Amino acid sequence: MTGPARPELKRDALGTGGIVFLVVSAAAPLTVMVGVAPLAILLGGIGAPVGYLAAGAVLSVFAAAFLPMTRHVTDAGAFYSYISRGLGRATGVAAGVSALVAYNALQIGVFGLFATQAQATLRDLLGWDVPWPLIAAVAVLAVLGLGYRGIDVGAHVLGVLLIAETGLLVALAVAVVVRGGADGLGAGSFTPEAVSTPGMAGVLAISFAAFMGFESTVLYREEARDPERSIPRATYLAVAFMAVLYAFIVWAVVQAFGESAAVAVAGEHTADLFFLATDRYLGPWATTLMRILIITSVYATQLAFHNAVNRYVYALSRDRILPRPLGRLHPRHRSPYVAGLLQCALALAVVLAFAAAGADPYRHLLLWVNTPGVIGVLGLQVLVAASAGAFLASGRAGRRSPAVLATAALATALLTTALVLVVAHVDVLTAAGATTNTVLVCVMPAVFLSSLGLTVLGNRRRSKAVTDRP
Repeated sequence: MTGPARPELKRDALGTGGIVFLVVSAAAPLTVMVGVAPLAILLGGIGAPVGYLAAGAVLSVFAAAFLPMTRHVTDAGAFYSYISRGLGRATGVAAGVSALVAYNALQIGVFGLFATQAQATLRDLLGWDVPWPLIAAVAVLAVLGLGYRGIDVGAHVLGVLLIAETGLLVALAVAVVVRGGADGLGAGSFTPEAVSTPGMAGVLAISFAAFMGFESTVLYREEARDPERSIPRATYLAVAFMAVLYAFIVWAVVQAFGESAAVAVAGEHTADLFFLATDRYLGPWATTLMRILIITSVYATQLAFHNAVNRYVYALSRDRILPRPLGRLHPRHRSPYVAGLLQCALALAVVLAFAAAGADPYRHLLLWVNTPGVIGVLGLQVLVAASAGAFLASGRAGRRSPAVLATAALATALLTTALVLVVAHVDVLTAAGATTNTVLVCVMPAVFLSSLGLTVLGNRRRSKAVTDRP
């Protein structure tokens, strides 16, 4: 007698291009550039573009370390499944719960950015003064609506938004290059003097945070066409695209104001540096378009992280770590709609709680809620790299390759260094005091360790119950 069929996500919905769109949309190039890149220039000087190249290089090594496991991990659990295979189920469960918390933090915090950007745009363009909690609540419903329709619909929408925002950024960079920048084009950003300034450590923290959508390539494995080919291709393409795009755009903005003046201008215009450059090199029409596209860029980020949360809930419920009803799929769209409803209800509750407390949507909802998410995802990457090394060394993947084992060890070391840098410079991400930073840094270790302890304790109790059974 067979049990009920295991629910499955929508098969063969995504090709390589669709996965790349989803991953890069999670990173939101326009939002990263406009919202964060000026701070990177202010901290690290004209060497800031190198930070994005360095982060891309480290993640490429990481990809080379864990992708050989892809053919042995066939479900939607992504990093949770990888860690379970290499470091054991208890560690994997703790990692899965941690991922769920981290991606919720990233997704919910971004509602603060959406509200801030949309509120400013509505005020500047239309003269409307709309309360930010109302804007955030509408955004929650918009995310729920598209997430409910399924991944194929979401991928098409995100693809259009990504092309629009990337096109505008490239147009700005090309205009700067064609006009020769402020003082002629230069390569000062890539000199040893530029990349060895003390502030570059803070730039690296910012740069790694810009690649938060990286895991999505393996997260959508069950919905990918020919996953053993499309997943590795999409992973390398997405990392290379983001690293080169980020570095090129930041370099172009440095050239837009001149290598001798860019840092000073970034200090005076941290919030509107890109608007200033766009207005100067493309015209007011492009600045207005950029303001609108920032809103859609943030929405793309929210939808991408919403999908990530849903797929973690689906995987954990299917493995009976979370209640099974949470993983229920929509009969038509094959989307984890129950998980989506729960995630949006949580997001709305957090938004309303921050609003009731009189919190600032940017400084508190975005920066404070996002920071544990950034730390959590980087911590998961460290565990995946270590898991890949352990799995490959065990021989379960077939022949042990010294080169791949060395790559896993290098990836673990590099990602651990990146995590240490982020924690050491967490004030760059939070703009908060020492006490707040300590609490924010401790959130994810506390989640992981408590989940690990409860899982181990539960396993022992089940084992004892079986032993004591007559």
